[in-house]
Amino acid sequence: MLKGTLGAGATAAAVPSLSGVAAAHFPVEIAIEIQPENAESFIDLSDHETVTVAVKQSEFINSDGDSETFDPTERAVRYRFGSRLALEDGGGARPIDDGEITEPEDEATDDQSSLVLTFPVDEMGLDGGEETAWLYWERDESGHHGYAGFDSVRVYRGYSRGSGLIEQLRQLLGGEAASSSD
Repeated sequence: MLKGTLGAGATAAAVPSLSGVAAAHFPVEIAIEIQPENAESFIDLSDHETVTVAVKQSEFINSDGDSETFDPTERAVRYRFGSRLALEDGGGARPIDDGEITEPEDEATDDQSSLVLTFPVDEMGLDGGEETAWLYWERDESGHHGYAGFDSVRVYRGYSRGSGLIEQLRQLLGGEAASSSD
C-alpha cells in the first residue's frame, strides 16, 4: 500500500512539469477583467477580431512570505492570454501593443490605474464553450516564471446578431441554416 501511495504522489508531482511551462511557475495573483466594456464578458470567435483585458493592481503575499504589489502600469508588457491549455504549452495571444493606462472613473473609490491590453482572438487557443480565460505575465524574457490571473467569460462561435432563434437552434444542432427565402 505504501508503494502505491508513493507512486501516485510521485506521478502527481511530475505531471505539471511535463506540460511545457508548469502551472506552478505562474501562481494566480493578478486581478483581471475580460472585456471591461462588456458586462457579460462574451467573446464571439466568429465576430470579434480582438478582445480587451484590463489588468488591475493586485496585492498578495509572495512565495517568500512578503507582501507584494503587482502594478501593471510599472511592469514590462510580457503577457499571454487565452485558454489555460494554450498558455501552459507556451502559447496564447500576445498583446497587439503596449496597452493603454486607464484611470479610475470615480475618484471617491480606492481604485488604482489599470492597464488595458488588446489581444487577437485567433491566437488565444479558445474554441468555444469556455467559461474561463487566463492571462499570464512573464517575469523575464525566458517566459518560464511569472503570475497568472483569470476571469469568467462566455465563449461561443458563430451566431450572427441578426439571426433568429430557429437559425440559432439549427446551427447548434448541426442542421443547415434556413435560406433567406424560408
